Amino acid sequence: MDAWYHYVLLVAVGFAVGFINTVAGGGSLLSLPTLIFLGLPPAVANGTNRVAIIIQTALATAGFKSKGVSTYPFNVYLGISAFLGSIIGAWIAIDIKGETFNRILAMVMLAVVLIIIFKPKMRAKELEERLTGKYLWLSIIVFFLFGIYGGFINAGLGFLMILFMHYYNRMNLVRVNATKVAVVFIYMLSALAVFAFNDKVNWKMGLILAIGNGSGAWVASRFSVKKGDGFIKTFLVVAVIAMAIKLWFF
Repeated sequence: MDAWYHYVLLVAVGFAVGFINTVAGGGSLLSLPTLIFLGLPPAVANGTNRVAIIIQTALATAGFKSKGVSTYPFNVYLGISAFLGSIIGAWIAIDIKGETFNRILAMVMLAVVLIIIFKPKMRAKELEERLTGKYLWLSIIVFFLFGIYGGFINAGLGFLMILFMHYYNRMNLVRVNATKVAVVFIYMLSALAVFAFNDKVNWKMGLILAIGNGSGAWVASRFSVKKGDGFIKTFLVVAVIAMAIKLWFF
């Protein structure tokens, strides 16, 4: 990566990815192809992308907290569980390839859209959060599995995390996103460590991408709190449809 416009491209793509990942998910489906286009092998692109995601989620978490939105200690419990799962997923990702995986993920994304569109709206009393007891323990188990996938490739996982926490834990979408970015920050640390240990990280490109990711995440975290659940739901549906089309046809 020598041309000046490669740096501009990385920052611009990073901003879009940071915004998309913070409000919905699937931004890695933009950043991974960009890194590969700029000459990185797929496994190295996968590892390099983790550098930007860590910066992105750290700033997004700070952005939500600056607006008074935090789900501590619930987010830490889920983050630790996902952290352990992520170690497994990252080791799997070191040598694996898979075109079929993209099509499977596309079908998952379409299923997510159908759930979002046709799921009946929750009444106010149904939005009483369920963050303790058996609900916490099942969430910890589910997020361990999410962590395995997040360590493997991560792309599109944000959608599934949003749906699970919104409909199972009954959190509003703003608090869901605040929880999601904190959890991703925690488990991404172990994934990056595995990729770095196996020399699958281009730190220069990762940090340049992180400039964009972090900026987009900071803007999105504060903007989404201001706009509320309606904005997030609309953005989520559009993002899922776009990502599913990209995965299936491109």
